[in-house]
Amino acid sequence: MPAICSAIALGAALAACSNEIEMRRPPKYELPDLPVVENIHTYKAPLYWSVYEYCYDREQSGMANSDMDITPEQWDEIIDWVATELKPYGYDMVCTDGFIPMLAKDETGYMTHYGSMSLKDLVAKCKAKGLKVGVYDNPLWLHGPNDTKIEGTDYTFGGLYYNGTDEITNPSASNMWFNWAIAEHAGCREYIDGFFKHYSELGIDYIRMDFLSWYEDGKDRNIGIVGHGYGRASYARALSYIAESAKKYGIFTSLVMPHLYNDAEVEALYGNMVRIVADTAGGGWWHYSSADRGKSYANWPNCMNMFDGFTYWSHIAGKGKVILDGDFIRLNKFDTDAERESVISLQLMAGGPVTVADQPSTIGDLVHFYTNEEMLALNKDRFVGRPMSDKLNDAGNLIWYGQMSDGSYVIGFFNRDDNAITLNAELSALGITGEWNMRDLWRHTDEGKAPSTIKATIPAHGCKIIKLTK
Repeated sequence: MPAICSAIALGAALAACSNEIEMRRPPKYELPDLPVVENIHTYKAPLYWSVYEYCYDREQSGMANSDMDITPEQWDEIIDWVATELKPYGYDMVCTDGFIPMLAKDETGYMTHYGSMSLKDLVAKCKAKGLKVGVYDNPLWLHGPNDTKIEGTDYTFGGLYYNGTDEITNPSASNMWFNWAIAEHAGCREYIDGFFKHYSELGIDYIRMDFLSWYEDGKDRNIGIVGHGYGRASYARALSYIAESAKKYGIFTSLVMPHLYNDAEVEALYGNMVRIVADTAGGGWWHYSSADRGKSYANWPNCMNMFDGFTYWSHIAGKGKVILDGDFIRLNKFDTDAERESVISLQLMAGGPVTVADQPSTIGDLVHFYTNEEMLALNKDRFVGRPMSDKLNDAGNLIWYGQMSDGSYVIGFFNRDDNAITLNAELSALGITGEWNMRDLWRHTDEGKAPSTIKATIPAHGCKIIKLTK
């Protein structure tokens, strides 16, 4: 791993800390004309709780997914905890994930139960506590019987499957992972619209749709061939239908496991939020910074750790643009408070969501890292910062900055090394002029007038987040 420069005079000095591993952007492909879905980037990044850690740990212990469940009593405990400890600070949703069986138990053919829990009942439990519900599902997955009618048509679910005549990427592959609805098949657009209508009527506000790369070309860099792959044009068409119906019913879409070909051309156009990093898995510093540090790849997963992912894709984000998702946070898997401040800070500096995966039984006394109101003000303001450099291994990506709607600036200094480092930020290099008051948002202390060059000594794996106000 290349050494990071210990001090940065941002501006000319950035060139001295050059990128030592070539940035490998995904390849480019031409697309057919697709529908334009206007004004979909109107949401702020969500703050919410996910069942991910609960399920992941059980799977790692050897439990079969078919044996996993969350009882109504367990849901009550979770919902009460989120409503009491997190909701006052803006965390307003709980979300399902994979692992637990996703069941269709009525004539619609769409998912109605997450294990034994009726989604209708889950929504009622959450709304009683002032919380929303998000659901892990994919509008291209088929849950119901083949003879299920697509509402408003004479088509059936069975007609949406691969039929042996579709143009596919991997003809010799068996489509063994998911029951995919293919965008070009008659009735698919109506099926997708029915999917969002179904969830809208249930009171669902958020859909987290996974394994998108597997639909596009049936390939996964870590696994290999995982299915037929229905092609770039089919993938883009499917996402356009998804964006169209999601906007119609007012549902937020989170795109997970995309290849992000053409510099995320399709995902940035049609998704509200997009995953830019590999799965959280065991979490901790490994997922935040260490995994394959400084490397990028041409397909999913493009980056293996949050820091590289946010850095690498920072150029596609911004106010009124797609939101970058760094996946779930498991604070109980980090070793130090400095690391915990860093993972929360990076998400908020990049304009991403803060997704709590810790459980009431694992969080211990760490909730206060999630509830720093001075940091969460960035999310409320829809702040989206960027690094001084989006080149991996360039020391410029250790300093992030951006401007809030009231004109104030926020600057974040990050240390990914195992020893303390000193970073220097020259304000003129950030486009900041004039006299400013300086405040540390984690220490909650005023630090006087900002000098023309801010010098910050950052502890190992730590950060310093400064707000500049007039």
